[in-house]
Amino acid sequence: MKTAGNTRIGKSAMLLLLTERSEEDWNRHFNELNWSYCTGRIGSMDSQKIVAAIETAAKRSDIVREDLYREMHALYHAIMEALTGVTRGHTQLGEILRTVGLSFSVVRGTPYAQEEEGEWIAVALYGTIGAPVKGLEHETIGLGINHI
Repeated sequence: MKTAGNTRIGKSAMLLLLTERSEEDWNRHFNELNWSYCTGRIGSMDSQKIVAAIETAAKRSDIVREDLYREMHALYHAIMEALTGVTRGHTQLGEILRTVGLSFSVVRGTPYAQEEEGEWIAVALYGTIGAPVKGLEHETIGLGINHI
């Protein structure tokens, strides 16, 4: 499978969080690709709240339709893959006295040159994780990509 030019969906999701481009630049970039995206922030000791916040943002931004199981399912798996990266394979947080402060992005698009490859969704997370004591956290990052 070959990607089309600058259409790496995961890279776009990560750069959306990590670079200092204006919202206007991002809108132009994603409009040219005919992709959709949203961003947000979440801080919690509860992984369920992180999943819920990202799902809510994606639904409110019309990235996924709540009434289409395949879209919600793809989003859920992308979120869990990204969260697994953030937590180093153990998605537990509060139960083991860890908390996170994260920025997130969700990107939906067609990263492959062949139209038959369909749409994909990427979830990127970047922020801090650590003990629930200010100043004792460290940076963390996660990325999840799934086909719709």
